[in-house]
Amino acid sequence: MSGPERIQKVLARAGVASRRAVEEMVAEGRVTVNGRPARLGQRIDPDHDAVAVDGAPVGLRADLVYYLLNKPPGVVCTADDPQGRPTVVEMVPDEPRVFPVGRLDADSEGLLVLTNDGELAHRLAHPSFGVEKEYLALVEGRPGRGALRQLREGVELDDGPARATAVSLPEPSAVRIVVHEGRNRLVRRMCEAVGHPVLRLVRTRIGPLANRTLPPGRWRELSQSEVRQLERSASPPESRCGGGSGDELESE
Repeated sequence: MSGPERIQKVLARAGVASRRAVEEMVAEGRVTVNGRPARLGQRIDPDHDAVAVDGAPVGLRADLVYYLLNKPPGVVCTADDPQGRPTVVEMVPDEPRVFPVGRLDADSEGLLVLTNDGELAHRLAHPSFGVEKEYLALVEGRPGRGALRQLREGVELDDGPARATAVSLPEPSAVRIVVHEGRNRLVRRMCEAVGHPVLRLVRTRIGPLANRTLPPGRWRELSQSEVRQLERSASPPESRCGGGSGDELESE
């Protein structure tokens, strides 16, 4: 950047809103810079100042990129694999270098965000921020009401209790399950605990982000609007209602 710029120009370029709308947000006290209320006409440095709108931090650096990948099975969520398996990082552009947000195990598939925005990545993956992840699990057998109730109320795993925030049965052997936390292979272990091991697991939603038309193995860039939605969904717990629990990073 050439130097500090007016806050309304920076936020408009970041896709938050039009300059006029940003001015109104500032006047209403909805924008903060480094934790303090922004001022109309204030100049900020996008590379160094921390800006938040309605409590949700906004990524302002010009080099930030955000990709949505539909991960196929057999691909691992690492930058490099000693076993020589394909990685998610190899499926998106080489530059700028990005990393996956959370994980899907090699056998699982579905939506995965890759970015070089470390702050947003941390908030999306960490369960304390309560970002929902939705999965569709094809399981053995036909789960009944008792199994679904167990998933909602909680099951005991070897690393502690776990429960789904929402469960439904769109098909006799397909369970749609929403979780906030992200322990290793959590959904698979929860389903096995109620007697219905997973045969296939697909992540269908990350917070507000879903995409039913993206083919397996393909990726696309997130729009500015989608990035803003993700930022709002991963805003600090004290700035919104709800929130998750636990302190492990996601690794489904």
